[in-house]
Amino acid sequence: MSTVKIFDTTLRDGTQGEGVSLSVEDKLKIAQKLDSLGVSYIEGGWPGSNNKDIEFFLRVGELNLKHAKITAFGSTRRKDTLAENDPNLNRLLEVGVKAAAIFGKSWDFQVHTAIQTTLEENLAMIYDSVRFLKSRGLEVIYDAEHFFDGYKSNPEYAVATIRKAEEAGADWIALCDTNGGTLPHEVSAIVADVRTRVSCPIGIHAHNDCELGVANSLAAVMAGATQVQGTINGYGERCGNANLVSVIPNLQLKLNYDVISGEQLASLTSVARYVSEIANMHMPINQPYVGTAAFAHKGGIHVSAILRDSSTYEHIKPELVGNKQRVLVSELAGQSNLVFKAQELGLDFDTGNAQTKALIEQIKSMEHQGYQFEGADATLELLMRNAYGQLEEVFTLESFKIMVGKTVNQPVVSEAIVKVRVHGETVYNAAEGNGPVNALDNALRKCLERHYPDIQNMHLADYKVRVLDDKDTTAAKVRVLVESSDFQSSWSTVGVSENIIEASWEALADSIRYALLNQTPAEIRTLEHREPLGIVNH
Repeated sequence: MSTVKIFDTTLRDGTQGEGVSLSVEDKLKIAQKLDSLGVSYIEGGWPGSNNKDIEFFLRVGELNLKHAKITAFGSTRRKDTLAENDPNLNRLLEVGVKAAAIFGKSWDFQVHTAIQTTLEENLAMIYDSVRFLKSRGLEVIYDAEHFFDGYKSNPEYAVATIRKAEEAGADWIALCDTNGGTLPHEVSAIVADVRTRVSCPIGIHAHNDCELGVANSLAAVMAGATQVQGTINGYGERCGNANLVSVIPNLQLKLNYDVISGEQLASLTSVARYVSEIANMHMPINQPYVGTAAFAHKGGIHVSAILRDSSTYEHIKPELVGNKQRVLVSELAGQSNLVFKAQELGLDFDTGNAQTKALIEQIKSMEHQGYQFEGADATLELLMRNAYGQLEEVFTLESFKIMVGKTVNQPVVSEAIVKVRVHGETVYNAAEGNGPVNALDNALRKCLERHYPDIQNMHLADYKVRVLDDKDTTAAKVRVLVESSDFQSSWSTVGVSENIIEASWEALADSIRYALLNQTPAEIRTLEHREPLGIVNH
């Protein structure tokens, strides 16, 4: 089985994506997750460009990483200077990394236009820079920027640039599709040709401008590349980089390459979702392998088939990548969908008993009112557990009030007061928020956090409102969908009402209830923990 090394650049190239901004603490957390995933290299940033990246490199040693080699990013020396005097190259040495990835020009057009020097000087810049870093004991990955465009324009010069890097001692040569415009058959042919011209191990760095980042990475590996550079969830400049969350399982499960261990692969979904939460980027539900809809089934015929054998409509077992099979209940769903959901929850779903008949009628009635369970599986689970007597009511609402105020030249302020009963005790709290729903969320949490301190680990990830009948204008019924997350998993709940606040409360309350399923109150956990110490034998 051939081995492919994963070079993760989420912390560097990924942060160039629109809307992605990571603090030093964020980068350290993600680095820890990437290491647990088993990637070979983590490109932490460009220490020559900003102080935040310098701080990251100074602190990353605290993490005691087990798998990944922390790598610093930089460029070849400036034209008409000495590598020893180049401040960017020296900064790579100062941050104490063992590996460096430096980019240089491989396209003659870029040499003349971007850095405005001669082709000969560009070759010297590449050679001197790689030689300098190698002489200081670093592992060097040479990123041949715009290589595929350069090869198509002037193949002999493009190859000459990577040969210079090889002559200087580069450990890896990564061929970059910087503009993301190359097609898979071109990547395959060019990588195959390069393999006959250089002996240095080859990597691929693909961008996704034609939505081919993953396909191009696979094509390169099949043509002989043994390193893939990319980002978690495909973050990156413009349309992003090759998505490692798809690259890794495709290589390992489909092409039989040795990439990471099976145990590490099973953490892929949680890593992808964790990174999206830290980056504050919404993860598409239909993202292959790790999206919540990746193994979701809606049509009754499909569900009936997967009850017999999941391979009828699933290309892999979702557990291999840490995901799970989901069955959606909607107006298109048959009885098989409810049977599957009941089996998943361990419920005795017998269509002949009164509980089941009542549940089916309740679901039909709620769907008629505007509820939609295909996007709110947590609400559906709560309904089903309640119907079969498996749901403990952890809190009940007594009242809430919301005040919204506006002062001239000041932002609108929302404040909520919530009164609930928790384990026989009436608790009320007030909180402000960024809007009335956020204020309600904050106030409810304050009411519950003494009994359930773990509630601090969950948060609202998304909030959607849809008007169900616009003929009624401002009096129309609305459906609110709330997505919540605790960094390891996510779930969705729904509320429907003519009043948007009431619909929001329904969805919010169900979200909290679902988060607290199987949670033991803090005071009971304390007693359970202390009980052995308090036992006196007579």
